[in-house]
Amino acid sequence: MRIAAGLIVAGAVSLWASGAAWSQASAAKGAAAAPAAKGAAAVPTAAAAPQAAPAPAPIPAAVQQPVRPPCTNPNALGVARTVEIDTTGGPGFGFEHFKQLDFLRDKEVVLTFDDGPWPVNTPSVLKTLAEECTTGIFFSIGKHATYYPEILKQVYAAGHTVGTHTWSHAALTNKKLTEQQRKDEIEKGLSAVKWALGGISPAPFFRFPALQHPPEMVTYLGERNIAMFSCDLDSFDFKASKPQQVIDVTMKKLDKLGKGIILMHDFHKHTAEALPALLRKLKEGGYKVVAMRAKAPVKTLPQYDEELVKDAKLPTISSRPVSSVVQTISE
Repeated sequence: MRIAAGLIVAGAVSLWASGAAWSQASAAKGAAAAPAAKGAAAVPTAAAAPQAAPAPAPIPAAVQQPVRPPCTNPNALGVARTVEIDTTGGPGFGFEHFKQLDFLRDKEVVLTFDDGPWPVNTPSVLKTLAEECTTGIFFSIGKHATYYPEILKQVYAAGHTVGTHTWSHAALTNKKLTEQQRKDEIEKGLSAVKWALGGISPAPFFRFPALQHPPEMVTYLGERNIAMFSCDLDSFDFKASKPQQVIDVTMKKLDKLGKGIILMHDFHKHTAEALPALLRKLKEGGYKVVAMRAKAPVKTLPQYDEELVKDAKLPTISSRPVSSVVQTISE
């Protein structure tokens, strides 16, 4: 059912050796941004949400994303190889919807996490990935990025790829939304993530909420040179009542397919709890993680960048990071 990776893939995916640098290039000043959507997980965007935090300390625009620290775990899952994606024209990844680019080899997986950043759960996912010296793509919801910018900065600082998942996780197939409102969801999400990262543009990687792809928005993302991500297998972690279900569903599907882009949610508690055992299962099964990075960051649109700053509810009084303001002195 898979199309062999051939000349079609070569045009969109440049393979890098596992030891190659894989940090996302930082955005130049004045770069512009955009929003997007995805998985069927229930996201509490309609619930009472915290106010947008003050703008986080800016990251110098000329500084590249930090490289992952050397691995000290000899039994870690690790990263087998890194691929660089040329997002010109908006390529699609994940055979559930996009069947052209089959770049993964047998026993290779890409770990992806949606709906963050979120307290407790996202940091737990980051800790597990660090312990296993491996990586993933985080498709962040714009609103959540404005609630917890410091957590998203931790994702970025750890060397993971940061993509977007719309502003509010709105279903872009909703007929009540105008075409402009759909574009607003995409673009404001991009600008929100950029704002949360202190002015660093995310990767031009986007996932539609609930994996619902309105054709006109697929075309729009192609015009914006933003890659679209579906998946090869959905963990259905948002349906799980306990961590073991996440592991069982994922491994059963993966063993059947032999490889694939795995959809999970760093927003959900059971996913964070299941991840250590799931990564061990991947290692035991001979699976290898592939890191995906963009050839260039997304170009956000200035009007949305300006809107994000204007809508910030609290004034930016200090640009100091949390770690320099609040320190635990006893526990």
